[in-house]
Amino acid sequence: MVDPSSVATQIPTEAAPRARWLRGIVPPVCTPLTEGRDIDTVSLERFVGFLIEGGVNGLFILGSSSESAFLRDDQRDTVVEVAVKTAAGQVPVLAGAIDMTTERIIDHARRALDRGVDAIVATAPFYARATHPAEIDLHFRSIKAACSAPLVAYDIPVAVHTKLDPTAVLALAADGIIDGLKDSSGDLGAMREVIMGARALPDFAVMTGSEVVVDCVMLMGADGAVPGLGNVDPHGYVELFNSCRSGEWDQARRQQDRLVRLFEITRCADPSKKGPSSSGLGGFKTALMLRGVIATNAMALPQIALDEVEIARVREVLLSAGLL
Repeated sequence: MVDPSSVATQIPTEAAPRARWLRGIVPPVCTPLTEGRDIDTVSLERFVGFLIEGGVNGLFILGSSSESAFLRDDQRDTVVEVAVKTAAGQVPVLAGAIDMTTERIIDHARRALDRGVDAIVATAPFYARATHPAEIDLHFRSIKAACSAPLVAYDIPVAVHTKLDPTAVLALAADGIIDGLKDSSGDLGAMREVIMGARALPDFAVMTGSEVVVDCVMLMGADGAVPGLGNVDPHGYVELFNSCRSGEWDQARRQQDRLVRLFEITRCADPSKKGPSSSGLGGFKTALMLRGVIATNAMALPQIALDEVEIARVREVLLSAGLL
């Protein structure tokens, strides 16, 4: 298991003076499936190797891009086991422990930690129509008490119907309950509040979950990104991060613009036939299949894989980006 204290990247003082246990590009790893919707362990091993070779700073498994909400518990266990074994300590492995209630999240977290992951990522509880701030506070404190490992709060209101309040996030961070934030809220103002507050918290990492504004949040002082599109082009995101940390902002902007154009793969599906998850994750998986990284673009039920016409559209975007 990687010691989180040993994996911080040294960054020039002018770019980011704070030391962090988590930093850089940490893609939320897609889960390759066979046509029969079992975990494709061969593809997953090859995929993890592809990401590490691309220079990523960590792996986030069992998040939204991993289709974790659609996987059985035994399938989640398999993903963890393969990822940890293949990473072999080269980069930290973070595992999502995502479920509706605190006790179920604790169970997922313990299963992942027993299989060697380095940190846990958890959302606010969901299913109930609204969760009170006091309940969210108790939720994260309970997870931390049950699992003595780094804990990252995952702010994704589109999925859990609760936006984490910046003041509450910083209070939990100050108390040592959460060790990082993955902000996929799309609220750059709130994220900036957390980044500003984190300047007084040398061990707290702030990461964006947005593929298309990495240069912006790095300029604000974020520690890195967890970009779904980083599955498809890890080299491009690592180059973007390195340009940001060295203060080469024009180069960073050009790379970000290129990646925004590549993000068009998430819009290649016919919206009259598929929902946003099938379209977005299907675009990632189809691109990985076309690049020869995974064997199929199969999706977990009830999502629908991209068809031949849609696959052709993804191919055109990859060709334009120079990735085929």
